[in-house]
Amino acid sequence: MRAAGFLAGVTAGLVSMGLALWGASADTVKTLEPGVLNVGINGDMPMTSARDGKLTGSDGEIMTLVADRLGLTIKVNQMEWAALIQSTKQGKLDVMLGAMGWIKPRTEIMLLTDPIYYFGSSLSQKLATNYSTFADMKGKRVGTVTGFTLVPELKTVEGIGEVKLYDTSDGAVQDLLADRVDIIMIDPPLIDYAAHQHPEWGIHRVELKPERAKYPIMSTKYNVIFGVNKEEKALHDAMNAEIQKIWASCENVKIMAKYGLKDASWFTPPDPNPRIGIDRDANWTSPDGNSCLKTN
Repeated sequence: MRAAGFLAGVTAGLVSMGLALWGASADTVKTLEPGVLNVGINGDMPMTSARDGKLTGSDGEIMTLVADRLGLTIKVNQMEWAALIQSTKQGKLDVMLGAMGWIKPRTEIMLLTDPIYYFGSSLSQKLATNYSTFADMKGKRVGTVTGFTLVPELKTVEGIGEVKLYDTSDGAVQDLLADRVDIIMIDPPLIDYAAHQHPEWGIHRVELKPERAKYPIMSTKYNVIFGVNKEEKALHDAMNAEIQKIWASCENVKIMAKYGLKDASWFTPPDPNPRIGIDRDANWTSPDGNSCLKTN
């Protein structure tokens, strides 16, 4: 979408951050345990999982690239989403991840990195239906996960039948399959991956048509980021330098493709980006990976 501007922005951004970050390592970046990165995940695939103590999944593989290049060994901590937020807020984790969307309130409790990809809200449902609007939720049972950004706003949707909260995305999916809810609102990568792995489930997701004036949170396109312990600014900055290199080399696009997430929308930023003027200044350029799709 803005390939030339993106590459120029990456170059300028890296220069402005200073040469010191290019040499950031376990010796110069402070973490809770020297040389160790305590990472929190909830284990939802295709974003995050752990196998033999190693991170897997789209977000997990990107996080592993960052940690390796900073010379840090990852220690995986798996817990429910609400507990991840509290643990990061309380300084018990260095980083949390897993399709984590940027919202302004989170900037007050942790440091939020540059994005690794993007996504908007969608309604996941059985193939027999194609719900796509807020009006379609009228009288419907809608499920989502405790601690998700959209929960307070979802409860205000006019005419919604019932909002059911789950500790895990798996619980929400199981209730959708069992017809105990009509719609679920969970991370789009998870549904795309589940539908691909289990076509017999007969599920799909439909992009939610925005109504920004009434439902701004559910109508936004999210920057998917890593949440960093508020006391670890040097780690946050060093991670951003590595994330910028990952966009420039198209490594995030290649990793996402391994999990079937190839659509251009994953790599196209919102315009304008809601971060400008909050935790990014006016000169910051949103990473854009569409040029990578043309060459891969």
